[in-house]
Amino acid sequence: MLPRNRRPLGKRLARVLSVLLLALAAVLAPTAAAQAAAAPSRGWNDWSCRPSAAHPRPVVLVHGTLGNSVDNWLALAPYLVNRGYCVYSLDYGQLPNVPFFHGLGPIEQSAGQLDAFVDRVLAATGAPEADLVGHSQGGMMPRWYLKFLGGAEKVNALVGIAPDNHGTTLLGLTRLLPYFPGAEDLITSSTPGLADQIAGSAFLTKLNAGGDTVPGVRYHVIATKYDEVVTPYRTQFLTGPNVTNVLIQDKCALDLSEHVAIGTVDRVTFHEVANALDPAHATPTTCLSVIG
Repeated sequence: MLPRNRRPLGKRLARVLSVLLLALAAVLAPTAAAQAAAAPSRGWNDWSCRPSAAHPRPVVLVHGTLGNSVDNWLALAPYLVNRGYCVYSLDYGQLPNVPFFHGLGPIEQSAGQLDAFVDRVLAATGAPEADLVGHSQGGMMPRWYLKFLGGAEKVNALVGIAPDNHGTTLLGLTRLLPYFPGAEDLITSSTPGLADQIAGSAFLTKLNAGGDTVPGVRYHVIATKYDEVVTPYRTQFLTGPNVTNVLIQDKCALDLSEHVAIGTVDRVTFHEVANALDPAHATPTTCLSVIG
């Protein structure tokens, strides 16, 4: 065993990061939980919704690390609802006594939560398949569901917004912290969902072994060259049949969205998501898409 001061830097940094994250939850959870409870659904997670002929598949939104089923989707969910989709979002990767900041639990278990949620959505809507739209971890985690939990039989398309499909560095993950005031007060060593996302982890090695994709599913990846969390940004892209990789600056060179903004507020990205969900009626994604 290495002396304490000679343990691998990555493990020591992971422990420090984990500590920061739980302190954030302890400091902010009561306020954040109250905000989430008060946030309007704005028409999504409506279990009486029935898909239309124009949009026959329900859309399941999958939040990212430190996200939740409300705040991650305050803009994109209404955008899709207003276009006639039945839209649903789930919470996953919860840790004990951390009621608001999710996506921190083991990703294999999170994929099992997604499996159960998709089954619930399909049962409620009567649809044979769903489409998935995920941000960050939420664009990568569903690939485990598709590959190992039978999700490919229930999913038509996976749209990943800034997904860490091939992992990121621990320092990339720490760049999320400024978006969550109070994070640097956190103390814990138990955030396996973070460790799973570090490039080269056992989880990612198994996920990507034998190819990035599975038959029968369309994959659409949307990335930004200004991503400061999943770097290099091109590691987000997938290789395989039925894959479309999009750099959002190729659609709108003026789009300065970084990792968080591309998945939460960027309407150029939202237009590209709508195109991915309904490619038969796609229209060009441009800088003018923000007014569409």
